[in-house]
Amino acid sequence: MAFKRFTVSAQKLGPDPRFASKLVTKFVNGLMQDGKKSVAQRVFYDAMDIIAEKVKDVPPLEVFEKAVDNVKPLIEVRSRRVGGQNYQVPMQVSSKRQLSLAVRWIREAARGQKGSPMAVRLASELMNAFKGEGAAMQTRENIHRMADANKAFAHFAW
Repeated sequence: MAFKRFTVSAQKLGPDPRFASKLVTKFVNGLMQDGKKSVAQRVFYDAMDIIAEKVKDVPPLEVFEKAVDNVKPLIEVRSRRVGGQNYQVPMQVSSKRQLSLAVRWIREAARGQKGSPMAVRLASELMNAFKGEGAAMQTRENIHRMADANKAFAHFAW
C-alpha cells in the first residue's frame, strides 16, 4: 500500500530576515541552487532593491506578492488514461501546487533570459508579472488555453 509522504518543511519554514514573509522564504528556497541559500537571498534582495528603484509608488514586497498571485494557475491539464486512450483532462490546481508552479515559472523565466546578472533578470520578470506580462505569464496563459481547449474531457476528472 502506497502512502503519500508529507514533510514538515512547511511548518518549519520561518519568515525571511528582511521582509518577515514566509512567501519570500519559499521563493528564496526555490531560487537556491546547490544549497547556497545566502547567494539566493542576495540575488532576491538585490532584485527587490532594483524593483524599489524602478517602481516608486508601490513597495517592492507588494510588487513581488502581486506578481506571484498573477502567475498562479487556476486550472491545468493532467493526463488520464481511460479505455486505452490518454486524455488531457482539465483539473483545478490546489493552492500549494499553484504557489510551487508560480515560483518555478518565474524562476525559469528569469533563468531563461541571458546576458545580465540574475538579480536584474529576476527583477524584470517580477515587474513584468506584476503588470501581467512576461514569460511566466505566457506560460500560465498557455496552460489555461490548453485546459480550455480540452474542456470536452472534463467529465473524466474524478
